[in-house]
Amino acid sequence: MTKELEKQFISEFHDHQNIIHKVCSIYTSDKESHNDLFQEITIQLWKAYPTFRGDSKLSTWMYRVGLNTAITLFRKSKRQVQTQDFDAVLYRIKSTEYDPTQEEQLSVMYKAIQQLSDIDKALIFLYLEDKNYKEISETMGISEVNARVKMNRIKTRLKTILNP
Repeated sequence: MTKELEKQFISEFHDHQNIIHKVCSIYTSDKESHNDLFQEITIQLWKAYPTFRGDSKLSTWMYRVGLNTAITLFRKSKRQVQTQDFDAVLYRIKSTEYDPTQEEQLSVMYKAIQQLSDIDKALIFLYLEDKNYKEISETMGISEVNARVKMNRIKTRLKTILNP
């Protein structure tokens, strides 16, 4: 990766790193796991960045890489994230702390979302990020109609979890 491309990645990563923190909050339940997953997603973004063609928004691409990394890691490792040496790869990127406990309602919602399947978590996450169904379908690689149907089912399931 050239120095210019490296600087561009670091700048864009700093602008959009909350995307990764949000993905981590949905797929982890403690700070250590959150940090491990954050590092792994960051490494995957770093590796894939030279191949980013710009066919979609950078944020959409980051969602896709982040969600796919989280889903893949949790399926392969049975919820134990294997990480790489973060300092050796990305020694210049610093993570700003993200504390999901600052908002109690958000914390309750995250706990309910954690009870969903991996794919359902990804869909509701994108929905909560105010992505329209077209963006959700592009990010998830499903049809727009399928995204709408799945979202309605997820909303019903979350209502049941939150109000038994």
